[in-house]
Amino acid sequence: MASRNPPLVIHVDPDGPPGRKAPDIGNRSMMGTSCVDDTDLEDVKASKDRDMPSHLLRFPNIQNQSLLSGFAYCIASCSMILVNKFVLSGYGFNAGIFLMIYQNIVSVTIVSALSLSGVIPTEPLTWKLIKVWLPVNIIFVGMLITSMFSLKYINVAMLTILKNVANVLTASGETYFFKKQHDRQVWISLMLMIISAIAGGITDLSFHAVGYTWQILNCFLTASYSLTLRHVMDSAKQATKSGNLNELSMVLLNNILSLPLGIILVLGFNEVEYLLETPLLRMPMFWLVITASGVLGLAISFTSMWFLRQTSATTYSLVGSLNKIPLSIAGILLFKVRTSMENSISILLGLLAGVFLARAKLRNNSQS
Repeated sequence: MASRNPPLVIHVDPDGPPGRKAPDIGNRSMMGTSCVDDTDLEDVKASKDRDMPSHLLRFPNIQNQSLLSGFAYCIASCSMILVNKFVLSGYGFNAGIFLMIYQNIVSVTIVSALSLSGVIPTEPLTWKLIKVWLPVNIIFVGMLITSMFSLKYINVAMLTILKNVANVLTASGETYFFKKQHDRQVWISLMLMIISAIAGGITDLSFHAVGYTWQILNCFLTASYSLTLRHVMDSAKQATKSGNLNELSMVLLNNILSLPLGIILVLGFNEVEYLLETPLLRMPMFWLVITASGVLGLAISFTSMWFLRQTSATTYSLVGSLNKIPLSIAGILLFKVRTSMENSISILLGLLAGVFLARAKLRNNSQS
């Protein structure tokens, strides 16, 4: 999912942006959770601290919370992508949109239960808020679905490198649309990401044109989500009763709105016929695995929020980049990916470029 990466993470994968992630904020989280591992999150963290009443959401009062929260975030984000890869490739499940819908249902169920019990605060959903959020939700759903489709065909290590292209597109969009200036070290890191992605694709022994096509589309959607989210968040806050919109409300909003659109896409992609015929849906263990993937997608949102509260956004970004290294190694070993020395070097270059980018942003923030 892939990559339900983001991010302020809302569902997703370690790169996921708010909404799921994704994204690998994945791209779930990042929901995206997923795409936000390498973006500047200082403003997001400050906004989140204002929007989240501390007396309603209490994290464990224990020592070394920074270390524990960082470890929990890394485990959740890595596990999410590996479990999704196992479902799509290991089981050979060919209904990625249905998988997204089911994961969203799991998230909605858990968040709604916690909200109704008073454990977490969420904004009530109004038509005014839904109308403001719907355009960015359509991008969010496209981001999740393309991440699912690409993950089925591309190995995890290459996927982490190709997702870096979204960082390049996001940085370019920030410069073009918002006139945000990036220093030379940032652009050098982004250039290394492009080189590693191209070199990795050329040397990929398991290259699959369909998977790469879906991933390129995913990068454009991920960048679009990141660039539009900030503007929509400001408008959405004005559409709420309290004037605030915390991350958990965005989790609930994104996942609820994705359900009807997902159902339409399931019908459009003719997944219903496959779902009626596949024996996988008659296997209790399969349901256990996909339910676990939904819980992990939501866990990325909680652990990333916990980690951001204990550290800084730049530390979060740096850890997210370092987290891709064991994720890539685990993906290669667990799924027995055929690789070459050239491809391994390309992957390593892309991973290091992500670390350099996070360090460059850390340096910029310390100087500002």
